[in-house]
Amino acid sequence: MSFSESEIKVQDIEHLGIVAGIIDQMSLVDLFNQLLRTHPQERISAGQVVKAMILNGLGFISAPLYLFEKFFSGIATEYLLREGIQPEHLNDEPLGRVLDKLYDAGLTEIFIRVPLSAADRFGVKMDSFHFDSS
Repeated sequence: MSFSESEIKVQDIEHLGIVAGIIDQMSLVDLFNQLLRTHPQERISAGQVVKAMILNGLGFISAPLYLFEKFFSGIATEYLLREGIQPEHLNDEPLGRVLDKLYDAGLTEIFIRVPLSAADRFGVKMDSFHFDSS
């Protein structure tokens, strides 16, 4: 079977594939979907937006949030986030909506739930713990 150049689409995942895999193992998308809820008409869930923000934050690019969508141009968003999610879906509208939901849910609560969920998921035994957000 041979392919012409017009049939081949090349996209990068770089180190983001490893990060996305760890996020998936931790079930962070599901955790954030439970905490933040997603309206049925929203194209991309709150958890997927948070996953995209983590990937963007670890993308080693310092750019304003209004360029969030541009970061994902040329990156395999359907592979990293979910089938059907394109870079243009990651614009300031869902990003702003989820940032508002994070604030409303209480960042301290979320800051505690994420590591506790990860510890539970990976079987980390804890007699005591200390969280420092500074």
